[in-house]
Amino acid sequence: MQERDPTASDDVLAVLLREAERICAGRILEIGTGRGLTAISLALGTQAEIVTIERDAARAVVARENFAAFGVSARAELLEGDAADILPRLSGEYDLIFLDCAKVQYRRFLPDCKRLLRAGGVLCADDVLLFADGVPKKRKMLAQHIGEFLQALLSDADFAAQVLPVGRGLAVARKKERP
Repeated sequence: MQERDPTASDDVLAVLLREAERICAGRILEIGTGRGLTAISLALGTQAEIVTIERDAARAVVARENFAAFGVSARAELLEGDAADILPRLSGEYDLIFLDCAKVQYRRFLPDCKRLLRAGGVLCADDVLLFADGVPKKRKMLAQHIGEFLQALLSDADFAAQVLPVGRGLAVARKKERP
């Protein structure tokens, strides 16, 4: 069986690149590196520094190889380990955060994403309409987790959020500036 490559779709990448350009992103955080192809696209399409988190050791090795092959290693830092352990230790602000890891973790990671995102920055979460056409019995819990994340994001007064019909649904939330 061939493993699914968790790279963002072309239309999701287009939104990410457009948002990065619109906000003049200098620092981007990606949660869920996969093989590094989304981080590479962001590095090649912007001047931003990319920090990306991947828990799967085999994927991390491939991602680092891909960073070197595409010449982005100097601007793409891969943090290997579980985002649940890494995110609380991160500091500083990011202009753009791309959440594309295990969907059951989205809600759990939202407070750290909010803390790390600068005012005016953008949080994007991929695959939030994964079950728009119906939920298989074995995926009810996953669908519930995604729903809880969306409810928390869309109801958070600190964000102006919407869900775009690109890929399998992309939540795009701008963190409001404080008066």
